[in-house]
Amino acid sequence: MLQRGQSWLSAKLTKHASRPVVYQRDEVSVEIPATIGKSEYEQDDGEGVITRAQVRDFLINTKDLLSSEIATWPRRGDRILETDGDTTFVYELMSIGNEPPWRYSDPFRIKLRIHTKLVDTIS
Repeated sequence: MLQRGQSWLSAKLTKHASRPVVYQRDEVSVEIPATIGKSEYEQDDGEGVITRAQVRDFLINTKDLLSSEIATWPRRGDRILETDGDTTFVYELMSIGNEPPWRYSDPFRIKLRIHTKLVDTIS
């Protein structure tokens, strides 16, 4: 029952709160819907200096990515292109600390939360 509810909620989120983005790996690009989010984290440099940062997250349906031409899990170095008006923002997948560049966004693995950093802006 909970999984059905999570699937329903995920479908509503995709339908009403997502925007099309281009997921890119090397020469392969696919357009998929993504909901925008953020993650905040702290990193200790080992000498007592703590850096706080925020990254832009893209929440993407697991099946949308795995059934696309990408056909595998997100990996560091992949890019996500988000267009807003005449500007395209280029984000690169990044790890947070020692974590991978993505994690599941829910307990049923319906959505991926992909962590990125802005690397370019194209007008």
